[in-house]
Amino acid sequence: MLRGLCLLLTLTFTPLARADVADLSFPGIDGGSLPLATFAGQPILVANTASLCGFTPQYAGLQHLWERYRDAGLMVIGVPTNDFGNQEPGTAAEIKEFCEVNFGIDFPLSAKVTTRGADRHPFFAAVERELGTGALPRWNFHKFLIDSDGELVAAWPSHVEPTGATITAAIEAALGS
Repeated sequence: MLRGLCLLLTLTFTPLARADVADLSFPGIDGGSLPLATFAGQPILVANTASLCGFTPQYAGLQHLWERYRDAGLMVIGVPTNDFGNQEPGTAAEIKEFCEVNFGIDFPLSAKVTTRGADRHPFFAAVERELGTGALPRWNFHKFLIDSDGELVAAWPSHVEPTGATITAAIEAALGS
């Protein structure tokens, strides 16, 4: 009985392999794939995005972070989704053009993915496993930080600005600044 309980506790509290997140890939907005392993050794800020959302102006903050920290090693990835209020109805080409024209976005964007339900992208399943259900997006522009070891370390809800002190401090810590 005690041996079984020890095994259960070990299985319950054993952290997931860091490779779980690092081995994931998003579909690229231009086709192909956007493997997170490409950015091994770099912190990655991932944000689920939408073009017709009240939080859409946060694209400017994400671009600012990208410009400010990319030379230090930060990667920013925008992940469009139409899961919340059908606020990302466009095609990949329309989403990309919207981001470039309106916000000067030049950080990588994925193709549209699903963040909820049985068909959700594996990244969001990893978020739930590693950070808990409370870390899952409840709306557009939820942000996630993966450290340079490939571990999910933080999540922020939509109302937290990308350039706010909390996110900036976490990025700087992940960069070793």
